[in-house]
Amino acid sequence: MSERIGVYPGTFDPITLGHADIIRRGAKLVDRLIIGVTTNPSKNPMFTPQERMAMVEREVAMLGLDNVSVVGFNALLMKFAEKQGASMIIRGLRAVADFEYEYQMAGMNQQLNAKIETVFLMADVSLQPIASKLVKEIALFGGDIKPFVSPEIRGEVVARVAERGQLGDY
Repeated sequence: MSERIGVYPGTFDPITLGHADIIRRGAKLVDRLIIGVTTNPSKNPMFTPQERMAMVEREVAMLGLDNVSVVGFNALLMKFAEKQGASMIIRGLRAVADFEYEYQMAGMNQQLNAKIETVFLMADVSLQPIASKLVKEIALFGGDIKPFVSPEIRGEVVARVAERGQLGDY
């Protein structure tokens, strides 16, 4: 049998405890899990692609998973997955709104390559409300993001907010 390879794509800006949960659980489903760190033109990133890659690599190392690697890409997901030899795309779901978007994307991806399946993993109930966009917004307005990210990532986000300047009065 050939090696089962999965790709978990995302911008990871920043990587959250929810992402780490999907990585940990997704790694059990495949022989090799590739975390694809990408750019999304419709998002306003707080961190550069190189910074996000480094953050994800550190978080993966802390999980102690030897079958997980981190690869940056700036291409169509299905072309990236094909190049990696993947047979599945792993996506995390938090709520119904996620499902609608992800279902549409899975359908489009199937049209591009029907040999690569999309597998949805529900986020742990305690982590379902966490979204990178909200983590950044909370941090930018001086809120505590400790419940949503690892201590290392919290430090990097807080430092970046200090560089850019906090928003709001109080």
